[in-house]
Amino acid sequence: MPMIVRVWRQAAMARQVARAIVATDDERIAAAVRAAGGEAIMTSPEHPSGTDRIAEVAAKIEAEIYINVQGDLPFISPADLDALAAPMRADRTLSMATLATPIIDAHEWTNPNVVKVVCAASGDALYFSRAPIPFPRDERELPTVARRHIGVYAYRRGFLLKFAAMPQGVLERIEKLEQLRALENGYAIRVVASVAPSLEVDTAEDLARARAFASSTRRT
Repeated sequence: MPMIVRVWRQAAMARQVARAIVATDDERIAAAVRAAGGEAIMTSPEHPSGTDRIAEVAAKIEAEIYINVQGDLPFISPADLDALAAPMRADRTLSMATLATPIIDAHEWTNPNVVKVVCAASGDALYFSRAPIPFPRDERELPTVARRHIGVYAYRRGFLLKFAAMPQGVLERIEKLEQLRALENGYAIRVVASVAPSLEVDTAEDLARARAFASSTRRT
């Protein structure tokens, strides 16, 4: 099964998701989704990030809340998407939210392919980085507050359209992390605890792990 079809099927199972759409600039991806019975929308190939791509969809299809599930999350839990939607529904002042989970592996904490996030007491993000944060100045052990960011976002429509009009920020370009554009422009990002953390496929090593997991799931 194509990875994008797995992502679409998982997203469609979330109770808070009324419509699951794959936004892509690649006809091969759209064809794979449509062959599986899903909905795909073609978007511009010029978008610098997934959030910009979702903003193009938001300009055409109106909704109160949009959830962006990136195509590298084939095992994303529908429960996580419902958990992410909950604070957005409860607090209409929130512009954006995302997911995170505790890091318990020192390799993940130092791996630049794993994005880390640190939060304020309010639960809003202070910063996202590929570097190991928070850095323990006096120790070399993994901090108990270290958290791994999971690349799923929720947004309100008005914020999405504003986001797409903002120029890329300096920090965003350095770290290659789109969410920093929101922080650089003064927008808060609520960080929600993941209910069922899932594997992100960013490297060949991740892909091997994903294939092994999918194989073991089929056997059980």
